[in-house]
Amino acid sequence: MRVALVHMRHAHTGGTERYLNQTAAFLAERGDDVTIVCRSHEAPPHPAVQFEELRPIAIGATARMKTFAKAVEKHVKAARYDVVYGLGKTWTHDVIRLGGGCQATYLELAHEATLEPWERALRLKDGKHEAALEIEAKALAKGAYRRVVVNSKLVGDDVVRRHGVPKEKVALIYNGVDVERFTPALRATKGAELRQELGLPADERVVLFLGSGYGRKGLDIVLDAFAQVARAAKAAKAGTAHLLVVGYDSGAVRWEARAKELGLANVVRFLGGRRDTETCYAAADLYVLPTRYDPFANTTVEALASGLPVITTTTNGASELIVEGQCGSVLPRADDVPALARALATWLAPARLESGALAARKLAEQHSARSKCAQSAAVLDAVLKEKRAEPAGR
Repeated sequence: MRVALVHMRHAHTGGTERYLNQTAAFLAERGDDVTIVCRSHEAPPHPAVQFEELRPIAIGATARMKTFAKAVEKHVKAARYDVVYGLGKTWTHDVIRLGGGCQATYLELAHEATLEPWERALRLKDGKHEAALEIEAKALAKGAYRRVVVNSKLVGDDVVRRHGVPKEKVALIYNGVDVERFTPALRATKGAELRQELGLPADERVVLFLGSGYGRKGLDIVLDAFAQVARAAKAAKAGTAHLLVVGYDSGAVRWEARAKELGLANVVRFLGGRRDTETCYAAADLYVLPTRYDPFANTTVEALASGLPVITTTTNGASELIVEGQCGSVLPRADDVPALARALATWLAPARLESGALAARKLAEQHSARSKCAQSAAVLDAVLKEKRAEPAGR
């Protein structure tokens, strides 16, 4: 089939971008004619994948979003694709994937935590969010789609409730993971090297927090809980675990100051943004992400594939994969510091880490990236079959 995958930004970093590349390459490998419709792009994920670059004149993020969506509508009408798969904020498609969940839900649950103190004080109006809400409403209006792909039941239930999407039009495809890149086999090589670089002995327990936008991901909760765990360990004259914080945040200095205030300066390391995240997982024993809202945090399955038990929250769609007590724990609320402290103390026991590591890897192997590409292709195939079965001219 001649298929268009639509997303304003094509790159090789980012969750949606990674899904875009994996799906495009999978379709091209099986012989489909694949075009990525975008505003900007990097190298193609497969030699046969083509690009259609749409760059309407626009100043500012809001204008770029709106003008790109309009340009896509015009292009699709003229291009005669068999199936159009929208992965971002556009409204012209046969299939749309809500990789980022519903915009209103993000605003309700997580946006406040992403703001700097001065932003909270000024309360400036952000036209980008209003535009995203408008585009989403248009993209999910009756008759605007044939299928809606979601990456968790969390998002599926939300889109049915907020936009009235019929349940039979919703296709659940969990995010997949590259089980060769993220693997426990790296613990003895790259993981050990990073530990040595950071001065962390092999027998010390290391907890990893990885994500950009620390507030949304719940680093404040992690630090408070880690302080409780450190105090308990000190009282019991037991060894203290270390915390690695990886990812980008414009207020990183403020977060480092908070760790120091809590007396954690000697056990918390801020490593900033890194592209070798597989090495960071390999240097850790446990992954923690008390996110306030993530439709499906890819880091969850990356950690599992790396052999790390995961502590996360019900507001992370990826928590639906976790078997409680076997490969991690799921907290009902993101802001429950005592509950997170208890979960950390439980999972930092050596015996729990060992059994949890095996269960984590076994679970992740059921969710390889390639298997998810095959599921996505099956949805596109079904839609094409449906379109061809309709009377001409419909």
